[in-house]
Amino acid sequence: MKIIIDECVPSIVKRGLPERGIVSVQDMGWSGIKNGQLLELVAADFDVFITSDKNLRHQQNLSDLDLAIILLPSNQVPVVRELLPQIGPVVHRTEGFCRTISRRRGNADRRDQAREKEES
Repeated sequence: MKIIIDECVPSIVKRGLPERGIVSVQDMGWSGIKNGQLLELVAADFDVFITSDKNLRHQQNLSDLDLAIILLPSNQVPVVRELLPQIGPVVHRTEGFCRTISRRRGNADRRDQAREKEES
């Protein structure tokens, strides 16, 4: 399961859950990319997106994304630090959802490959 944190999320999440191998938007070189394009990039390569952007669901159509999104209530370090013990189990609970996504992505990939063969 691949997890990425938004640039608005404190890096304490990444450091606090080292066993998860979390990367950040900054690590990927995606800083400053607007939400619509960022979500497309994230959904193409990751299973879970952790953000504290409360407006995201109002600004973007999230229903079309094969992505689990964890919305933190704040990006303030003291608040996030207190939430760390809860974030790990929430990420763990998304694993079943992410396996379903991976299977759907795999099926879509196979359909695309079959379509490409038919066209050539």
